Amino acid sequence: VVQSLTGGKNGGVHCTDVTNASRTMLFNIHSLEWDPELCQFFDIPMEILPKVRSSSEIYGLMKSGALTGVPISGCLGDQSAALVGQMCFQDGQAKNTYGTGCFLLCNTGQKSVFSEHGLLTTIAYKLGRDKPVCYALEGSVAIAGAVVRWLRDNLGIVKTSQEVEKLASEVGTSYGCYFVPAFSGLYAPYWEPSARGIICGLTQFTNKNHIAFAALEAVCFQTREILDAMNKDCGIPLNQLQVDGGMTNNKVLMQLQSDILCIPVVKPSMPETTALGAAMAAGAAEGVGIWSLNPGDLTAVTCERFEPQINPEESEFRYARWKKAVMKSMGWETSEAPPNGDTSIFCSLPLGFFIMSSMIMLIGAKCISG
Repeated sequence: VVQSLTGGKNGGVHCTDVTNASRTMLFNIHSLEWDPELCQFFDIPMEILPKVRSSSEIYGLMKSGALTGVPISGCLGDQSAALVGQMCFQDGQAKNTYGTGCFLLCNTGQKSVFSEHGLLTTIAYKLGRDKPVCYALEGSVAIAGAVVRWLRDNLGIVKTSQEVEKLASEVGTSYGCYFVPAFSGLYAPYWEPSARGIICGLTQFTNKNHIAFAALEAVCFQTREILDAMNKDCGIPLNQLQVDGGMTNNKVLMQLQSDILCIPVVKPSMPETTALGAAMAAGAAEGVGIWSLNPGDLTAVTCERFEPQINPEESEFRYARWKKAVMKSMGWETSEAPPNGDTSIFCSLPLGFFIMSSMIMLIGAKCISG
């Protein structure tokens, strides 16, 4: 993108930053250079790769359009940009972005923490050529906003995504119903591809409102599982979770998240934190200097705060039931298919015996009558 904006093939600057480079599976996040062994393994010529620079410096100037001559000075991957936009500059600060999936990042400072609980170590940012690189632990949830879309498009219990909040608020409980939306397996912290989605705990009283509530609760439970893993890896219990993304407009979801985590959930009034983070990196670059990222210079952001409203014992009980449901979702794709793909009804011994004995009795009856 930087190359295209700075002239493309006609002298454009071929570069990227450390956060985007770290997503290619070709980058050494410790030496901050392209890794020769990885490039050789994937058969990628190193000479075609862009130069890797910090996330906040002047890379070049815009070559066309209304912004011609304006310096390009900020470059961040989307989740790293959200972390910066949420001003999570201290060790142990974390943010969660609620989109189609969830992406929870926890700043671990200049120390790269290797997870023992199913999380990924990634680069958080490097805000200047002479500034140190900071790392983060990341956990991903595959299905978050996608579960709301599934209720709308596949089950048809709502016509718009906004109706899910209304349905859930009308009951205020799942009535013991638990929804594990493992449509394509489970991501962090399980990494279990054999899992498939289940809805369990159903009774004759369960209705679409309870299923809607369980779907929202599933997003919160998945977030808690990642947060628990981060607390174990970092050793720094999180005292609040900063959130952003489209789903944060759902107040029922945000209150549920606070209840299940047993800590406050904080939503900034500025919803576009990814764009804000990129703007902050660009404004703080040497040679631009219109934005200071020193903690003492950062102004407080207006936030909406959700405090836990249930006691921790109830939260733990619901979480334990969720974990039980997760265990039941695993292993669905591990059974072997019948030999030669035989799906004959005679593959079932009881059913085959019933059919064969019925045929013998029918033939015998005809013989006797004849």
